[in-house]
Amino acid sequence: MKAISNVKSNSHAQLSDNEVLREWRESAFYWQKHISTIRMMFAPVTEALIDEARIVEGFSVLDVAGGSGEPSLTIAETVGPTGSVTATDAVAEMVDAAKTEAQRRGTTNVAFRQCAADSLPFESESFDAVVCRLGVMFFPDPLAALREMLRVTKNGGAMALAVWDKSELNPFSYVITNVVGRYFDSPPPDPSVPGAFRFAEPGVLAGLLKDAGATEVKEQSLKFHIAAPISPKEFWEMRSETSGTLREKLAKLSPEQADLIAQEAKEAVREFFPNNQMSFPAQMIIVTGRKP
Repeated sequence: MKAISNVKSNSHAQLSDNEVLREWRESAFYWQKHISTIRMMFAPVTEALIDEARIVEGFSVLDVAGGSGEPSLTIAETVGPTGSVTATDAVAEMVDAAKTEAQRRGTTNVAFRQCAADSLPFESESFDAVVCRLGVMFFPDPLAALREMLRVTKNGGAMALAVWDKSELNPFSYVITNVVGRYFDSPPPDPSVPGAFRFAEPGVLAGLLKDAGATEVKEQSLKFHIAAPISPKEFWEMRSETSGTLREKLAKLSPEQADLIAQEAKEAVREFFPNNQMSFPAQMIIVTGRKP
C-alpha cells in the first residue's frame, strides 16, 4: 500500500542548465564528505580511463568535470612527480572540495581551475591526455565540449570518456529510483538534455566524438562492481545526500515519510550487501579517441 501517496508531484520537469549547476553547487559538500567511499566505488572506472588513455609516468593530463577530486588525484599518483594533472570543474564549490582533498592527501602535482568544458582556458595541444569520468552527460553542449577537449589535446594524444550504460544494467541507480518513484511522479528522461543516462545508448557518444574530429574512436562496455565497505544504512546516507534531485524530493516530506522511504530503500538494496558490505553489479561505456 502506498503510505505517502499525497506527496506525488509533477514538479520535476527537465532541469535547465542553471538548475543543474545549482544542484551540483549544493551537492559539493556531500561529495567531499563521502569522497573516500566514492573513490573506492568508481576505482575500476578510473583505472579503465588510465589504461585506455595510456596514461603513464611523466604525462600531463587534463581531467574535465573532475568534481570533488576524482579521478584527478588517482591519476596524479600514476603520472608521478614528473607528471602533472589539471583538475577542472564548472562549479567553484567542487573545485574547492578537490583542493581540500589534495591538501589532505599531500598531493602536489595537481592544479585546479574552475571552467566550463566548452570553454577551456588552456592553449591548444597542452595535454598528453584528456579524461572525463561521468561528466559529459551533464554538459549543456557536449559536442562543443568535446571539440574543446580535443583542441587542448596534443597531436596523437588520447581522450577517454566514461558514461553510464543503460539504467536497467545498474541497480545502484534503478533500485532507489524505483523506490522513490512510487511516491513521486517523474517524467521520462529526455536524452537531449543533461542527465545521468543521456549517453547510455550504444554509439551515441562515440558518434559525437567522431563529429568533434577525433580519430581511432572506439567504444567498449566496462562491467565491474560498485563496491565499498559500507552498510545499507551508510549507503542510503551517501545516496540521499549526494543526489541533489533526491535531496530536494526528500526535503518535501515529513520526517516520518522520509524515514519510511529510507527503510524501504535499505530493504530494497539488501541483496547487494553480502556480509553487510556494498557490491552492486554495474556497467558503463568507455569511449576513446585520438587527436589526429
